[in-house]
Amino acid sequence: MHGLNISASCGLAVAHGVDLVDLSDFSRLLTEPASIFLDRHFTDQERRTAGVGVNQASRLAGRFAVKEAVMKALGTGWGEGISFTDVEVINLETGAPTIVLHRKLATIQEEAGISNWLVSTSHTASIAMASVIGLAASGHQ
Repeated sequence: MHGLNISASCGLAVAHGVDLVDLSDFSRLLTEPASIFLDRHFTDQERRTAGVGVNQASRLAGRFAVKEAVMKALGTGWGEGISFTDVEVINLETGAPTIVLHRKLATIQEEAGISNWLVSTSHTASIAMASVIGLAASGHQ
């Protein structure tokens, strides 16, 4: 069995954040007028890729957990020039989630030396969770 050596293959782990979202509470935020909540917290692309139907709430809750986890990893909250749409969760061609940061968070990421993110999400019938690890290039400390 071969293990993944994060520091050798991807960089040095310099930030970590975790978040849990209660799906019942989160689903209530999606009731009318959901568009206000969705516009304030998700980019157009995030809303499109979340789809529709019964799995939409769990997909959006997972993305919301990623956003919270990133803010924890970077030591920020929202407000003071930071909004939830500044953390954009996109999918790679493999389907794996990754993160693109915008505006002030992009600057904070650069100052922290983070060049890449490892992102993991999961959910049960009642909880969505996310874990993010910010990686710096091997030579940055």
